[in-house]
Amino acid sequence: MRLKPTNLKGALLLLSVSAALASGCGNDNPKDGDDLPPVDSTQTTILNVNGEIFSIPSPIQTAFLIKNSGATYAKDILNPSNKSAQYSTNFSKALNLGIYGADLGYVTIYDQTQDAIGYLNSAKKLADDLGVSGAFDTQTLERFQKNLGNKDSMLVLVGVAYRSSDAYLKNNDRSDVSGLVLAGGWIESLYFATNVYKTKPNEDVKHRIAEQKSSLQSLIKLLTPFYSQPEYTEFIDNLNDLSTVFDGVEFQYKYEKPVTDAENKVTTINSKTDVKITPEQIESISAKIKNIRSQVVG
Repeated sequence: MRLKPTNLKGALLLLSVSAALASGCGNDNPKDGDDLPPVDSTQTTILNVNGEIFSIPSPIQTAFLIKNSGATYAKDILNPSNKSAQYSTNFSKALNLGIYGADLGYVTIYDQTQDAIGYLNSAKKLADDLGVSGAFDTQTLERFQKNLGNKDSMLVLVGVAYRSSDAYLKNNDRSDVSGLVLAGGWIESLYFATNVYKTKPNEDVKHRIAEQKSSLQSLIKLLTPFYSQPEYTEFIDNLNDLSTVFDGVEFQYKYEKPVTDAENKVTTINSKTDVKITPEQIESISAKIKNIRSQVVG
């Protein structure tokens, strides 16, 4: 399905960027020495736009899935952290703040402490440039330093930083910027998945790629109100082209009767969704997302 540019009536309810970049974070204000809660790797970003609910898997969720597939750490699929200075417009800065957020989550999940420092600094620079420097203030950076090597704490702190960015953007009516941060994280996570699938095919990763069909439609709808702005026009057109590739991806829901354990009061859902996506479709999706990402990261 190709979505045409239209105006969405009413306000665009701001996205939870923190959920997209560090899902499952619990304590908004962790203090030094706190037992920070573990990250829920199954958490999905839930968006509410004009009363419509959309679900978008977070980059953290995808990164966990990739690591669990047995894929090894691959630094070459990341956007180099030293490129942050080259992004000159708010449009490119917002998209790449999302890119770097996904990269930061990825390197943290793989326990790459030194790389995490580089991506943290890159995210801070772009956040500063976008006027949300409070998200990566001295106190937050100190907490990062004290928790280096503690994966769960690092992911929680990333969530705190991005929640601060999200709150600032919401309070200052900058939904367009927040939407671009979300889009950047989504692009990077799909790029991760398609690259991993090429080298280590896996059914879970294949399913994750396929389910981006609905996520992409959600993103297009979120960004469409800004279509008339020149930078958005080409970007949304490219997303629409990618959506066309996804048209042939099919899902089939198979109902199986749930099983209830009355004694333990637990019900197991046995229904499942089968996906039909061909190697050719994955190859086309991979090529399209690589091209879109190349334009974003430069």
